[in-house]
Amino acid sequence: MSKEIIIREAVDNDREAIAGVLLDAYSQYSAFLPEAYWLEYRDSILDSVYGNAPAARIIAEAGKQIVGSALLFTSSETAYGKPELGIHSPVLRLLAVSPAARGRGIATLLIQDAARRSLEWGASTLNLHTSDMMASAIKLYERLGFKRAYATDIMNGETLVKGYQLDLLSFPAPGAEQSLTTKIG
Repeated sequence: MSKEIIIREAVDNDREAIAGVLLDAYSQYSAFLPEAYWLEYRDSILDSVYGNAPAARIIAEAGKQIVGSALLFTSSETAYGKPELGIHSPVLRLLAVSPAARGRGIATLLIQDAARRSLEWGASTLNLHTSDMMASAIKLYERLGFKRAYATDIMNGETLVKGYQLDLLSFPAPGAEQSLTTKIG
């Protein structure tokens, strides 16, 4: 696999590959969820990929193969159909890196690009939601400067889906500047 990682906007022809990366990456969580919840989550993933709600579809390529992706929405209403959360700035959803490509900083590059785009849109914060089953993702988010946004927490059945927010005016995180400028194509 190529060492060069290119971050770019997806085109419509990329949707099938994005769906493949997402399902490959997220299927590890099917063991933690009752089957009905997993099937609902899988369908939600596919609806997001093939729907028109994302304002941006960001992908990571290595050797002309899509190895990561992230979807960026303009608000909690477009991201989740939940205007009552009151998030009127970008929401990052469905960040995924193919298991075979993990450990190369791809998720960080995708988050950095989402942050850059959010700033270009005039936003001062970037939001996301995750749960405790995604412990390694939570560590990454916190390392990059995301802070808990308790007011945006969601209950999904009996699962607490935790809100996080990044202050874009203090981003990139210390040490992130080099990878942002040298790896994004």
